Amino acid sequence: MHICIGVGIGIGLGVCMGWRSIDFDWNRARAFLVTAEEGSLSAAARALGMTQPTLGRQVSALEAELGVALFERGNRGLELTPSGLELLEYVRKMGDAASGFSLSAKGHSDSIEGDICISATEAMAVYQLPAVIRELRCAYPGINVEVIATNSTSDLKRREADIAIRAFQPTQPELIARKLCAVKAHLYACPDYLSSIGGVSVVEDLEVAQIIGFDTEHSLMKELNKQGCELSIENFRVLTENHIVHWEMVKQGVGIGIMVEQVGDAESNVVRVLPDLEPYNGGLWLVAHRELRTNRRVRAVFDFLVDALAE
Repeated sequence: MHICIGVGIGIGLGVCMGWRSIDFDWNRARAFLVTAEEGSLSAAARALGMTQPTLGRQVSALEAELGVALFERGNRGLELTPSGLELLEYVRKMGDAASGFSLSAKGHSDSIEGDICISATEAMAVYQLPAVIRELRCAYPGINVEVIATNSTSDLKRREADIAIRAFQPTQPELIARKLCAVKAHLYACPDYLSSIGGVSVVEDLEVAQIIGFDTEHSLMKELNKQGCELSIENFRVLTENHIVHWEMVKQGVGIGIMVEQVGDAESNVVRVLPDLEPYNGGLWLVAHRELRTNRRVRAVFDFLVDALAE
């Protein structure tokens, strides 16, 4: 008969749970996980902020520790071996657990000093957030602010940001969200550009205009055509995914573009095009991980942003 008695938090408990069998380095397991997720050593090294040789040594050391080959080189680069594929599911759970541990630990901090990372869309980060950050720094001078300007969705669970300002409502149960305001976007252009094409007074006039698009799927064209326009790809000779570049091209007279009205109406060098055209209607949400909401620092910044940005 085997009897296990935990002493305190437990020497006996540790033996029963088999802690001695856990004999590999978590940093090496993380190197394996990120390499598998990113698909190459070079991409994984960039993601982890280390050199490729260092990362490669960690993966090789893990293979030696476990006594299995995790990767093999194929025609498409690194490919998981059957053993690597099987172990990947376990190490993914470890990664999620490590992220949860970090979130929970940081959530118990009572300090209103330290680092805060805010993710926002490019347009928000450039045109609306700086004034808010200035006020935030005055209110909480002990907080160090990092702003990530991206139109991609930052993964709050994996701590890519502490707080995100998003143009859509999240559905993940581990996130909390507060709707800040409704958002309307309109078409804008320089008066000189509109004059060069004879003006735009009715929807049909857009058929001779150049409109700056965002993607090769021509999502803006499709939205405008739903409103009675008859535009083709000939109207979208210039594309850019970057909203700041898009807006600068509008201001420089390259063509017609779209911008939220808070920014567009404040720019003196442009005018609304077809003001009676139905605007794009959306919303703005402030989002944080539920566990980080118990962090006094994150909660203070979250509440500050609600007051500063909400209608």
